[in-house]
Amino acid sequence: MEQQNPKLRLSEKISYACGDAASNVVWAALGTFAMMYYTDVAHVSAAAVGTIMLLSRFLDGASDLIMGLIVDRTKSRYGKARPWLLRIAIPFALATFLMFSVPDFSSKGKLVYIFVTYNLLMTMYTMINLPYGSLSTLMTADPYQRSVLNIFRQIFAQITSLIITAATLPLVSLLGGSSRAWSIVYGIFGAVAAVLFLICFAGTREKVGVEARERETIPVKKALLGLLKNKCWIISMLLGTGTCLFYMAISTINTYYCKQVMHDESLVGTINAAYIAPMILFFFLMAPIVKKIGKRNTNLAGWAAIIVSYIPLFFGMEHVALLIGTSVVRGIGYACVMGVQFAIIGDSVEYGEWKTGVRSEGLVFSAQSFGCKVGMGLGNFFIGALLDWGGYNGELDLQPDLAITVIKGLYVIMPLIVAVLQILLMIPYTAEKEYDVMNRELAERRAAKKEQ
Repeated sequence: MEQQNPKLRLSEKISYACGDAASNVVWAALGTFAMMYYTDVAHVSAAAVGTIMLLSRFLDGASDLIMGLIVDRTKSRYGKARPWLLRIAIPFALATFLMFSVPDFSSKGKLVYIFVTYNLLMTMYTMINLPYGSLSTLMTADPYQRSVLNIFRQIFAQITSLIITAATLPLVSLLGGSSRAWSIVYGIFGAVAAVLFLICFAGTREKVGVEARERETIPVKKALLGLLKNKCWIISMLLGTGTCLFYMAISTINTYYCKQVMHDESLVGTINAAYIAPMILFFFLMAPIVKKIGKRNTNLAGWAAIIVSYIPLFFGMEHVALLIGTSVVRGIGYACVMGVQFAIIGDSVEYGEWKTGVRSEGLVFSAQSFGCKVGMGLGNFFIGALLDWGGYNGELDLQPDLAITVIKGLYVIMPLIVAVLQILLMIPYTAEKEYDVMNRELAERRAAKKEQ
């Protein structure tokens, strides 16, 4: 009999977590340095870059949907998700290098290059990260074990973010600070990401739904209708969109804030470390917290802590100690959010199967991936448009007063608004109360199918 809830070995959890470490080599770069690289190194208009990033998010919708359907239909000796880690690891590394290698073309030439390479990287990201996200639901069907798996991936993801955000600018400076230096650094980072994805592939196994996948392929229309009837997934997708918008706000603006308001680029790594380090430490407490109060309440507590962290900044935004202290609180809150984020998405796979009879890991994570990228695109668009409106010019050492005011406003107000909306969205989430009944009935259905 197939084991739907096998106990995952420590090696499996670590191997799976290496996949998110690989993803965050790029995710941390996109959040913290991509906009600044384009405006201050490649010397492209912030508004133009923001518009490209927003348009790219909607183009991603097609690639996400197609990749989700491909994953659901993949049949190989490695499973349905794992083979894509093997196939895309090296193309992913190459796309990372190309994105941070804008040549010295004309302004229009640079925009064309950015559009092509940015979308190439996002396509590679979709083709490898979407199967990676789906993999957790194929390794175990147990909600608690999936939560633990999610905590492992978040620990590795944030450690990677900490390293990338702390090491990028010093490494670029060490190599001369030129555009070529950026290319070399992200060529190295891309190669590391490829190795981590291959470790993830080698150390994991798909154990859930194997027999069902061998018997049937779900029609596209049926899968899409099932997704639209899945309220758990709808909420998780909107949560993901907001979380990515929040991440882009705090990561991108932090870089501009340290450079233009605090006039100290070294603070980028310090402030990022101030919220990432406690986040990593707090992840080790997440499993008992989630077990005690559940995913919903953990998520709500996280956003509440984030809101509290911004209040002192209204009374003083240029004190380093205050910036670091509030970042620590923000990191603890963000740990609560991210500690359950992907587990909630994974649970929506089972919830959808229970309510509609349709199980489609790839499609669930493809729509979730698209929602997250829309959040990221909106964040970049608003930031780019407002910086341009404020007269920001990456070639100037001193920015106009209006640009500085915009950066200060974005640093506090934009993420604060997102945090409030996330709480309002999570309050009506009640699907967690139904999980015990859901898992029992799904197990009975699967057992009945095997007897047929």
